[in-house]
Amino acid sequence: MAQADIVSQNDSPQVAMAIPGLYRRTLATGERMMVCEIFLERETTVPLHSHMHEQCGYVLSGKITFTIGERDYTLLQGDSYSIPGDMPHTATAHDDTVLVEVFSPPREEFRIAR
Repeated sequence: MAQADIVSQNDSPQVAMAIPGLYRRTLATGERMMVCEIFLERETTVPLHSHMHEQCGYVLSGKITFTIGERDYTLLQGDSYSIPGDMPHTATAHDDTVLVEVFSPPREEFRIAR
């Protein structure tokens, strides 16, 4: 039987990612999904990339433009999005921006060592 995964803020510090101005906190991780908090400093751009993981998210604060496939979407606080697996996408933060993102399946490179 699977176990619950409870993560306190102290158990998951914010970590800098390879892109300057981009930070991640890995929150709860299940067998088939993972929740992360993503912080982008103003004017940070995540380069075009794709991954096998389905990605859904919610803009907790800030303003961000995603290019998903061939379309641009500018999102504000309260907006949400879904990006299919293997779909090329990029993002640029217009303000300091906080996202809550869910990945399925979990991204192994984002797991917290415990």
